[in-house]
Amino acid sequence: MDGFAKYLARRFLQFILVIFLGVSLAFLITHLSPVDPVEQSVSLMTNFGATDPRSVELLRAALSELYGLQGSFFEQYLAFWGRVLHGDFGPSLSSFPTPVMSLIMGALPWTVGLLTLSVLISWCLGNLLGALAGYFRSNVLLKLSGAAVMALHPVPAYIVGLLLLLTFGFVWPVLPISGGAQMNLQPGFSLAFIGSVIQHGLLPALTLVLVGIGSWFISMRSLVSNIVTDDHVVYAELGGVSSATIFSQYVARNALLPQLTGLALSLGNVFGGAVITEFLFNYPGVGRLLIQGIYSGDYSLVLGVTTMSIVAVAVAVFIIDLVYPLIDPRVRLG
Repeated sequence: MDGFAKYLARRFLQFILVIFLGVSLAFLITHLSPVDPVEQSVSLMTNFGATDPRSVELLRAALSELYGLQGSFFEQYLAFWGRVLHGDFGPSLSSFPTPVMSLIMGALPWTVGLLTLSVLISWCLGNLLGALAGYFRSNVLLKLSGAAVMALHPVPAYIVGLLLLLTFGFVWPVLPISGGAQMNLQPGFSLAFIGSVIQHGLLPALTLVLVGIGSWFISMRSLVSNIVTDDHVVYAELGGVSSATIFSQYVARNALLPQLTGLALSLGNVFGGAVITEFLFNYPGVGRLLIQGIYSGDYSLVLGVTTMSIVAVAVAVFIIDLVYPLIDPRVRLG
């Protein structure tokens, strides 16, 4: 087996292990929750009047089967994995009897679109500005842009989002501040619906970009500042190689490799910021769905969203691991 095949085998095993441990931990945490979804459902259904005790017991048994809470803890764990492999998380308590998977699949495209756009923009802009600022250290404009980016870096996502919401929703009301699209538009590939989706997604995406760009800028500038003192860069400058060639071929390209690894490691944190941002702007994504499930005590919905999020982040990291050898040939050689 060559070096590249060994690399893929290791990454695939890590991918499987991350999913197994993450989903198992999500199952354990939700089962330690004081909320009993069966009793909560029974109380909601029996609040409207007297109910035959035998009917209540039948209802309790049926709900236990629906929520996968029959048998011992280990039996529930095995049953849970069986349902996960079939994509079945049972019905949602807050939207009973709608299946949890239907709710997730309805919200997932919104979150995927928002995260993909914001992550790519913040990663590209942060690395570009950081590389330029690290190489052209005397440029005043780059110094000012770097100061602005670093000032935003420690600010929490909900503060940035709230400022954008107040600015563009009330002080200067030019952008929608809630929802994913206009309510009266039929979802589809029409120009009106696509334009409405872009308008409604601008503020949430801008929030994630402004919050995420700082870390990429700081790390890239630090990497470039170290690379410009390396011998091969100094020799290229003494040899009369143009600054543009040195920057693109000798400096930025080498500094970009660790940033690609950092992109994979940061995906989990990005999803955490998206949860708060989606809730703040009432954006119809998985993050808002998760918070709604927590507030309503929807056991199945919280477990389903958490599991799908773990799998999605693990898949994204695995894809980046597959792309990495295409950029750095040393990985393919073992």
